[in-house]
Amino acid sequence: MKKTVSLLIILLVLFSCNESKNKQNQIPEAAVSTTYYLIRHAEKDRSDPTNKNPELTPEGIERAKNWANYFENIEIDEIYSTKYNRTMQTVENTASEKQLTIKLYDPSDLYNVEFKKLTQGKSVLIVGHSNTTPQFVNAIIEEDKYPDIDDNENGLLFVVRLTDNNANVEIVTVN
Repeated sequence: MKKTVSLLIILLVLFSCNESKNKQNQIPEAAVSTTYYLIRHAEKDRSDPTNKNPELTPEGIERAKNWANYFENIEIDEIYSTKYNRTMQTVENTASEKQLTIKLYDPSDLYNVEFKKLTQGKSVLIVGHSNTTPQFVNAIIEEDKYPDIDDNENGLLFVVRLTDNNANVEIVTVN
């Protein structure tokens, strides 16, 4: 009987040591990181104030090419735009170079549960407007921090990195 009890104690000790060793060798789960790149559309044609859906000016077309150059070496998994000519034109060069389809989003329903789920863990480029771009950033960080962009500013880039519910925002001016 003493031998059986001793054998059981030895087996329990060995099993406990093995479990402890297995836990030490486990690799911790990596934090899920999501990066959003948010820009406003490039310069739009203002020659007809009644036109609610203008296209880009020659300067805007040049800026759209510059955006494509800027994002050339940045991994982008998805691209989102509002349905307007100026936003779609701003991002179409980048989408073409990345071989991505431009997905539409509703600027009146920013960063909803479905969008969060679809973009989690990805690098996402989002093009919007002088009011929707900072509103989108504010929705992501859950803070009313960034005001509307000046109507003549078309070169701001908001980079929002989310990791384990921590948000880091970087603002870059790109010419």
